Amino acid sequence: MSRVAVVDIGTNSTRLLVAEVDDGSLTELQRESIVTRLGEGVDATGRLGEEPQARVFAALDRYAEAIDRHGATTRVVVMTSAVRDAANGAEFAATVTERYGLQGRTLSGDDEARLSYLGATAARDPDDPSALLVIDIGGGSTEMIVGARGAVEFHVSTQVGVVRHTERHLHSDPPTAAELAALAADARAALEAAVPAEIRERPAAAVAVAGTATSCASIDLELDPYDPARVEGHTITRARVEELRDRLAALPLAERRGVTGLDPNRAPTIVAGTVILLEVLGAFDLDAFEASERDILWGVALDSTSEH
Repeated sequence: MSRVAVVDIGTNSTRLLVAEVDDGSLTELQRESIVTRLGEGVDATGRLGEEPQARVFAALDRYAEAIDRHGATTRVVVMTSAVRDAANGAEFAATVTERYGLQGRTLSGDDEARLSYLGATAARDPDDPSALLVIDIGGGSTEMIVGARGAVEFHVSTQVGVVRHTERHLHSDPPTAAELAALAADARAALEAAVPAEIRERPAAAVAVAGTATSCASIDLELDPYDPARVEGHTITRARVEELRDRLAALPLAERRGVTGLDPNRAPTIVAGTVILLEVLGAFDLDAFEASERDILWGVALDSTSEH
């Protein structure tokens, strides 16, 4: 049995998982997520800003205490889209690994997709022959992975993300219909170009991980406080996501922060998230998705222990 700590520094949030891993099974000991918006401004400037970096370091200070308290023997930090895209990303990554004593892994898009799929399917039947789509919508990128019988058959990482596309398209409060349409068209073109039509026809079902999907589930269930056990496996139809998009997009940001089930810190990007999620479901002609808490944190934890 191994005790593993995984920190995921994403474009929108910085997250922690401490878990015990035993022969491919995982038991969560602690899990946290803090919206730090490291990717704020990266799409326009090409660099990580000082204030976003400071927010991440504050989160890591808190997580370091938890990691020490649990006595994790394997300590990994993964850095994704914002760090890959920024001119000063390598410098930031070096600071993180040196300051906090973490084994750093700046993931390629392919790595990110493989590990997201590993986490999302960890508790599923490995012999299921049905093609499954795993959707991971992040702040700066969206991964789409198609696999069956526990094996990845196709995966791609696209430059479509909730922070990136909010900054690019949604300039009004609340956003206008024209801004929403432009965001949807931008995402649709990128998603369809990235996935061949024959691949998009294969999946019969979808699992969606990360903040957009779990926030939609939490809003749909009207959870206060958030309950990961109820979010896990919750199914939401595409028609219901359309209703959530319309409701959230009609609210000014200040009112959106008060929606039951939504983390107020996710309010600035949740509208873009629902639009992107709908475009993914539409591209694959799927009528629903299943929300899951088992994401790249799980995948990295399982992968790290198998390597050791």
